[in-house]
Amino acid sequence: QVRLVESGGGSVQARESLKLTCAASVSAFSFYAFAWFRQAPGKEREIVAAINRGGDRTYYRDSVKGRFTISKIKDGTKNFVYLQMNDLSPEDTAVYYCAARLDQSQQYYVHEIQYNDWGQGTQLTVSS
Repeated sequence: QVRLVESGGGSVQARESLKLTCAASVSAFSFYAFAWFRQAPGKEREIVAAINRGGDRTYYRDSVKGRFTISKIKDGTKNFVYLQMNDLSPEDTAVYYCAARLDQSQQYYVHEIQYNDWGQGTQLTVSS
């Protein structure tokens, strides 16, 4: 069973940085592709960044390219997926969700329907 727990959200000022953490309880971390999605009030959930199971292929939506970095790190017995966010803007305000997919390929995936497991989300609010 997969359990994803996001943390690190909060309230920041524009241009500040923040790092989101997804603690992933999975039996075979190296076989999972991950992504971060976000949903702003009144809007549909959208892809922010994705990473393949090998951690060497990534995807970013255009509005976050050059500012956000996704990574997956195994630290001993614990597994983490990070989203480093720099130069934040009010347009980044949303609930951020971590998603996981057990995968046999080295692809990344950018659609919600392609992910089987989701965290509960963490709120990010960016003030101007």
